[in-house]
Amino acid sequence: MEIQQIKTFGELKAEGYEHKTIKEELRRNLLQKIMKKETTFEGIHGYEYTVIPELERAILSKHNINLLGLRGQAKTRLARQMVSLLDEYIPFVAGSEINDDPFKPISRFAKETLAEKGDKTPIDWLHREDRFAEKLATPDVTVADLIGDVDPIKAANLKLTYADDRVIHFGMIPRANRSIFVINELPDLQARIQVALFNILQEGDVQIRGFKLRLPLDIHFVFTANPEDYTNRGSIVTPLKDRIGSQILTHYPENLEIARTITEQETSEAISEKQNVYVPELAKDILEQISFEARQSEFIDAKSGVSARLSITAFENLLSTAERRALQNGDEQTTVRMGDFMGIIPAITGKVELVYEGEQEGAAVVAKQLIADAVKTEFEGYFPKIEKLQKESDIDPYDEVVSWFFEQSGFELLDTLSDAEYQARLDTIAPLNALLAKHLPDLAPEDRAFFKEFVLWALSEYKKLSKHHLGDGLHFKDVYGGYISGL
Repeated sequence: MEIQQIKTFGELKAEGYEHKTIKEELRRNLLQKIMKKETTFEGIHGYEYTVIPELERAILSKHNINLLGLRGQAKTRLARQMVSLLDEYIPFVAGSEINDDPFKPISRFAKETLAEKGDKTPIDWLHREDRFAEKLATPDVTVADLIGDVDPIKAANLKLTYADDRVIHFGMIPRANRSIFVINELPDLQARIQVALFNILQEGDVQIRGFKLRLPLDIHFVFTANPEDYTNRGSIVTPLKDRIGSQILTHYPENLEIARTITEQETSEAISEKQNVYVPELAKDILEQISFEARQSEFIDAKSGVSARLSITAFENLLSTAERRALQNGDEQTTVRMGDFMGIIPAITGKVELVYEGEQEGAAVVAKQLIADAVKTEFEGYFPKIEKLQKESDIDPYDEVVSWFFEQSGFELLDTLSDAEYQARLDTIAPLNALLAKHLPDLAPEDRAFFKEFVLWALSEYKKLSKHHLGDGLHFKDVYGGYISGL
């Protein structure tokens, strides 16, 4: 007999069902997962030796938890994944508004039902997916929203006076009894509302419009907060902070490999939709490096953070830019180009908070600079470093490429070029072939065109060439050639 087929309290006791609190439930199921060496939190990367062990220790200690970290650090995702540590089904008194445990009823309704019907008390079952409640803390949240209030309509319908506690309409927290309750951006919650949470966390006492109720709610609280909030909008009041068992600091990916894993996981749907777009590995690295550059940029507010969503949305834009060009040219297949990175600027500008100097430069200019910095960082992993000043005796590995441009009036790579035309244009720069053959002899044929344009971008960032953005593409030329020919 499946346990959820049990319909009465008597059958439940006969089956030998054991009562346990939600914290005991989480602890027991986590212990079993650890002993079986199962992954506790699926799809969370980069936290294996930092956040997840701390989170597991907090659950084993039966602590309420505060996840403290900047935007886009998977705080809410971690909280939601705790649902997987709950039992699949739990019993509650049928008809109860607050999921009363038949072994430990706390509402007047459940107590009276059990007193009247005893072992014949009807039982319903609650699935773990329905045991997660979430509230975004905003300044307009009231005690009535979270805890409850007197309901005059209920009083009128049931012909009750306001002295009768049955006129109470329970708020979100009592209705989440025996569930995980998440309050996002806790510092945004007004101090007087935070005060209302004190006794719920510790003693279980609730006061609603003069009614002093003893409701020992069985809730696992998870709070999320951004360190920026402590100075900009509000703070977590000290007595509440004291009642939160564990405060866990989250962080951004520590290297490109982890960042790429996260982006590929979150963009899997976009990748499957755009299988006609080939993305070189270098393009993926440059895209992730943009986020790393942004977190160190003097133009971007470090306290606000740079969300992992920047890389995710930028990668989606990169795929769409290449896909759109292929559709316009009638190509069935296409490869991402360096020029396609101009298409990710809207994804960058919407994800970063600029400081005053950044506002002066302009969001689009800062975004282009981040792309340029990422190109320079990645370039040194493949080619010799470009020196600003060189000794006469030193051989410049890029001299022949720069000389080729000196003899040209200019070189254009338009967005409208088909893949065949794009490769043919780059193949005309003969010194690039020699450069790739020397430093990347095993380069895959499908990556050659991308690397050639990558070299041109890097040379322009190091002021060996000049690069101008046209309305429909890019124009490269020698830095001094144009000036001399003008003279």
